[in-house]
Amino acid sequence: MNRYSGKGYRKRPLKPYGFFIALAVLVALLLVQTSPRLRGTIEPVRSLASDQLFHMSRPSLIDRVTGRSAREQRIAALEARVRELAQYEAMALSMAERLDVYEHILNTQGEPEGAEVTARIMAESNGPFAEALLANAGRLHGVETGFYAVNDRGLVGRVVQVGQRSSRILKITDFNSRVPVMGESSGLRAILFGGRDGAGRLTDQPEAGAFLIGERILTSGEGGLFPRGVVVGTVQSSSDSIRVELAMKQGQLGYIRLKGTPSFTKPEAEANAEMGAIVSPASRDRSGE
Repeated sequence: MNRYSGKGYRKRPLKPYGFFIALAVLVALLLVQTSPRLRGTIEPVRSLASDQLFHMSRPSLIDRVTGRSAREQRIAALEARVRELAQYEAMALSMAERLDVYEHILNTQGEPEGAEVTARIMAESNGPFAEALLANAGRLHGVETGFYAVNDRGLVGRVVQVGQRSSRILKITDFNSRVPVMGESSGLRAILFGGRDGAGRLTDQPEAGAFLIGERILTSGEGGLFPRGVVVGTVQSSSDSIRVELAMKQGQLGYIRLKGTPSFTKPEAEANAEMGAIVSPASRDRSGE
């Protein structure tokens, strides 16, 4: 009786029972594999546990704690974006080469290139204007009064004062600025001036019609102050006037490109010059007589 009661019974090892426990586990596994009813009951539980522990599309608890899953998803998204952009780059290069071939076949005359220089914006100077910039390029760098300034998005302004090593640029957001523009889709022309909210306004529209909401606004080239086709912004809806969201605000203003407006000789000017060249020898002959 002493061997089955008290502390002596509790301290007995379980080694003699290990064989029977292992045998019972093997019999239970055999029944689970052979019995359809038991297997149908346990299969959902096993599938759920397998999905939670070993499914690769779901982050595990360790991954969620360490943040490794979020990083891997971000890397996968960036790799997919890079592959997509590589396709667009290949398409753009192919289209550019094709366009060069077509222009060569058609003997298309390219745009005349004027003087240009990249300058750094040193300060925003109010001075005589409310919206002006100071750039570190002047006469010594080839900059002249009337040059227009652009950034990586669109038109910034026009050079109004030039020093030896600096120049003042009147931004198109200034109320005193006037830019002849046209709609890219509608073809309507107008004058753009700056507003107090930093956007542009269209006025002095000589043609009947309405600008399209969302269409791009480009310089028209009238007056010779700006070349034709420089991006200015996009038309936005407004109740009282036509509001233009300026494209330059979407880019950076640390560095700008100062460019000279290309000059064209009008046909009548060339004709007058030719007539002058023809008449001048005759006048010299008469004077000699």
